[in-house]
Amino acid sequence: MTSTRPEPAAPESATPPVPSPPVPSPPVSSVPDSGWQGVEGGPGGGRVLALASAVTFLAFLDATVVNVAFPDLRRAFPEVSLARLTWVVSAYAVLFAALLAAAGRLADTLGRRALFLGSTLAFTLTSLAASAAPTAELLVLARALQGAAAAGMIPAALGLVLAHTPPARRAAALGAWSAAGGLAAAVGPTIGGLLVEWWDWRAIFLINVPLGLAVAWAAVRVVPREPRTGRRLPDPVGTTALALGIGGVVAGLSQGAEWGWTDPKVLALVVGGALAGTLALRRSRSHPAPAVDRDLWHDPLFARANIGALLFGAAMYAWLLTGPSYLIERWNFSVLQAAFGVTPGAVLAMAGALVVGRRVPARLQGAAVTVGSLLFAANALLLWGWVGESTSYAQIFLPAGLLGGLGIGVVVTALSTTASAGLPPQRFAAGTGLLMTARQLGGALGVAGTAALLTGSGAGDHWRGVFLLTAFAALGAAVTGATMRLSPPARPKRPGG
Repeated sequence: MTSTRPEPAAPESATPPVPSPPVPSPPVSSVPDSGWQGVEGGPGGGRVLALASAVTFLAFLDATVVNVAFPDLRRAFPEVSLARLTWVVSAYAVLFAALLAAAGRLADTLGRRALFLGSTLAFTLTSLAASAAPTAELLVLARALQGAAAAGMIPAALGLVLAHTPPARRAAALGAWSAAGGLAAAVGPTIGGLLVEWWDWRAIFLINVPLGLAVAWAAVRVVPREPRTGRRLPDPVGTTALALGIGGVVAGLSQGAEWGWTDPKVLALVVGGALAGTLALRRSRSHPAPAVDRDLWHDPLFARANIGALLFGAAMYAWLLTGPSYLIERWNFSVLQAAFGVTPGAVLAMAGALVVGRRVPARLQGAAVTVGSLLFAANALLLWGWVGESTSYAQIFLPAGLLGGLGIGVVVTALSTTASAGLPPQRFAAGTGLLMTARQLGGALGVAGTAALLTGSGAGDHWRGVFLLTAFAALGAAVTGATMRLSPPARPKRPGG
């Protein structure tokens, strides 16, 4: 049966799209690791996995629900310009990207449990502050602090899962952990739409408070204390420069289409960010406790996985921004209809992550990156070919969305498997932070390209351009995946070898 176009949406549903953090990409390792440092006699990995999945769900649920609540925010703050109000979303994304790498290093230095608890409590408190914000400026500040807290939660949660899961079960556990992000993407728009419809925008932040407190209470009881690592804190100057550099580049790319690419503010953010990042890398060459663990890049699999994450992040971010917007602006879906419209693909992303984590052997993870990226490219090319030709959700958007969702679930898990395959346990969180930073930077590029194309004129040409850009980025990730080859698990030496 073919679905037809629904009735036109309410005026506020045409609000311009704003970027949100993508589905998480946890590092999973299918390769047995003889250096496993799990906690002897500690809690079962299942309980740690449940807590890590819970904070991941919270972090990415909070990102997806805000987009749906944006029309309500415009009504709540009518005196605030659209450009300023978009920072309710952008502030979270920028701080999240800026602090991921630094948070990963801190988790491996201070202890994953300590950072997990501190970040979860900070996320809970900043959610409460956001729900009570009387002005748009204070709401943006609360959202920025939320993003900083989320950046601490994710690497710490990953480090705990990896440390408490035996190597033989690590891929399956982290495939399930990745699925928590997919679940947030699947239900986030719907939950946000319902909360806004039944109450108002404050509910989407307030719901985090009891959930965050429950997770923190459970973590105190379940996760054992860790011995001190004895390692020095990362270089404070380099860490600050790294955070400012990543944040500046992401902010500049995110705002370029709106402010103008030659605007002095955009140039200052991008150029200043690049210089700050260069300073951080230069200091990391010789500092005894570098902000960036450059040795990680000596592993070719880790380096290639980060390149793949950069390219696929651009494609995925562009799609997460464009998909709902296309349904709203071109097919006249309401916000809630668009939320339900993208849900099947998000559900399939969750399923894809579970399947790759549990069923795909280590030696085929690179192939999985290629296959998943090709599926995602097929999604974009299908929409590129049918822009303006049809408004049938069942015949066009649904199959395209299912292909894209499956591709996301496959690629983010397989890339993470490849990235973490050679990492020692004491560098799990640092590797996580760098991988997710690469994906966030790619996402900023994808959003910038999408925003630039959508400001053009033409009935359908600008949408075609976005879908074509998405396809090319995904194809680049597919090529990168073809260069990845993981060694099979270690075997006993052959006689005479």
